[in-house]
Amino acid sequence: MTYQQKLSPWVIHKLMPNLKQLIVIRFRRRNDAEAYLKMLKQMQPHSKFAIAFDSGTAEYASQAE
Repeated sequence: MTYQQKLSPWVIHKLMPNLKQLIVIRFRRRNDAEAYLKMLKQMQPHSKFAIAFDSGTAEYASQAE
């Protein structure tokens, strides 16, 4: 995880039909992510999105293996 990604831990994912996730954008604050998510849902009503907190623990888990 880069320094810039650590500064913006809130992530909006676009949920794809094949159970994959596409990172759309990162935010520093959750309320900013929620406002952007509201706009995304208005612009793309048939797409599915999710907000997540990216703590970077997956990077540590892969290093431990």
